[in-house]
Amino acid sequence: MENTQFSVTVEKDEQGFENSLSLAKAIYKVLDHKNGEDLAVMRVGDKIDLTDYFVLCTAQSNTHVKALTDEVEYQLEKIEIKADRVEGRGSDNSWMVMDYGRVIVHIFSREMREFYNLGYNSLFIVILMSFFIGALLCVQIKINIWAPWMPRFTIGYAMREVILLEFASSIICIILAGKIGPNIASEIGTMRVTQQIDALDVMGVNSASYILLPKILAMVTAIPLLVTFSIASGFIGAYVVCWAGGFLSLPDLTYGLQHDYVPWHLWSGYVKSFVFAFIIASVSGYFGYTVRGGSIEVGKAGTNSVVVSSVLILFSDLLLTNLLMG
Repeated sequence: MENTQFSVTVEKDEQGFENSLSLAKAIYKVLDHKNGEDLAVMRVGDKIDLTDYFVLCTAQSNTHVKALTDEVEYQLEKIEIKADRVEGRGSDNSWMVMDYGRVIVHIFSREMREFYNLGYNSLFIVILMSFFIGALLCVQIKINIWAPWMPRFTIGYAMREVILLEFASSIICIILAGKIGPNIASEIGTMRVTQQIDALDVMGVNSASYILLPKILAMVTAIPLLVTFSIASGFIGAYVVCWAGGFLSLPDLTYGLQHDYVPWHLWSGYVKSFVFAFIIASVSGYFGYTVRGGSIEVGKAGTNSVVVSSVLILFSDLLLTNLLMG
């Protein structure tokens, strides 16, 4: 009954084609009608030729993702507008992408949206820093550690061990604690001081689970992936500096990276990254959730989250190294 009462219209241009802005507004209206969250219409036609508008929406659950997608298709098919393609259907319904030509619709579950915001947005800084650290390690080992009596592959061997055992997991996570931690703390802190969390509590919603759990799940999923990119970028940086500097042949570097490789060194880094990801998300979420006062306290919560997360990561690194490598 609800679907028959609700309807949308789309204006057409002089050539009889659907107006892209009108279509985007109609899709926005449908998603808002079905309780989509964080709705946004972004004009991108002046920057890319792929499409004119992106419509973004966050769903409350995987089931809600499918319901939103079905409703958009149903309402637009009533006015004879069909999607050229729908991606994501048949998976776990955590995301959907609908292609209407000049309008593309992105529907994500809350967990997938957090994964994108917290993980994907950190990918560039992780790759950049890891690339240069891998290059600098090779240079420093060659200048300050390597001696003529040592095999030349020692440079690659030592660089690999540093990247796998500490940098890609521990140091990268400390960096991410400084980038992502204040983001989480300030976002949740702002919700607290603007009484959004109080409103959830009044409605009987478990606000801690509703707000914190998606961020924790996103972090423990995203950071191990970022660790993978960090390792690969560090190795690429080593290859580039050896090729450009000419102080170590690429076969020697490759042999050093492969020499006496212990797979557990890689997996122990992933284990530590899971723990560090949980620390970053939970500590930052705690400081944001317990904010009292105004905007000044929100800023302090962000700062405190970085300090406490960094200390806990270092302590956990020491403990886990003894447990996993001892």
